[in-house]
Amino acid sequence: MVSKAFSFPRSHFIGFDHIWNDIARLSEMSDNKLYPPHNVVKQDETHFSVELALAGYSKEDLTVEVKDGILVVTGGKNEESEREYLHRGISAKKFTRTFRLSEHVVVDGADFKDGLLVINLRVEIPEEKRPRIVQIGKTTKGKKQLLTED
Repeated sequence: MVSKAFSFPRSHFIGFDHIWNDIARLSEMSDNKLYPPHNVVKQDETHFSVELALAGYSKEDLTVEVKDGILVVTGGKNEESEREYLHRGISAKKFTRTFRLSEHVVVDGADFKDGLLVINLRVEIPEEKRPRIVQIGKTTKGKKQLLTED
């Protein structure tokens, strides 16, 4: 639910619920929701990766899912342990971490090695949305020639 501070402008923007939900989610974030720590790395203009530090977890403890433009990483270990800890500084708690993806971002896969989960992302803009050069003096098929050549 979005706080009262956002109720006035929200009523003037129909169909933008996902934006208001994102604002509410960001405003409610606490330190607990920032676990596990992560990096977003830009390889080039169309390739990115999200790195999550997950020491103490195994590949079987993790799930990576994409649904409705949201990347969701969940994890957690079974807390039943035969070990007796004098100090437990490496977390094994359950977590859910979400990332809102842009309209044209595609998840290319994920790797888990040495306690680091790396999720590879790629921007894939459809051909009809890419910039193109328009030739001056040319028209498309079925349209009248606007300029005549002398």
